[in-house]
Amino acid sequence: QQEVRGGAFSVAMVKLVKFLKAQKVVLVLNGRYAGKKGVIVKTFDEGTDSRKYGHCIVAGIAKAPLKVKKGQSAKKVEYRSRVKPFLKVLNFNHLMPTRYSVEIDFKPAGISQDTMKDDAKRTEARKAVKALFQEKYTSGKNKWFFSKLRF
Repeated sequence: QQEVRGGAFSVAMVKLVKFLKAQKVVLVLNGRYAGKKGVIVKTFDEGTDSRKYGHCIVAGIAKAPLKVKKGQSAKKVEYRSRVKPFLKVLNFNHLMPTRYSVEIDFKPAGISQDTMKDDAKRTEARKAVKALFQEKYTSGKNKWFFSKLRF
């Protein structure tokens, strides 16, 4: 909540709308994955003890699948249809929200703050995210999310 002061008016309380929610597609603006698409897994609007600013865990696509043609072998099609994911904790300032959302349930992957701190757990979580993304891609839904961003 935020206070708003006006000349002779009394103090009014304004509730800020939370539009960065889980399953919202975002673009990463800074760092190694700048220009890549991602999905918000979990948000921390008020921050935490270690990060005192609003941030979230993002699962994104580090390498998008390539185009597949009719004449390619099954092995080549499988190779070109792979999705390479990333998991990252990002400040809200380094994200650009889009109008899209992706219906992926990340609960089975067990992604949390503790997961992001431990390398072994993070690797397992990344593998789980890869399986979820791969399943979503092969189903043929959300084509825009799995395409490379051109700009």
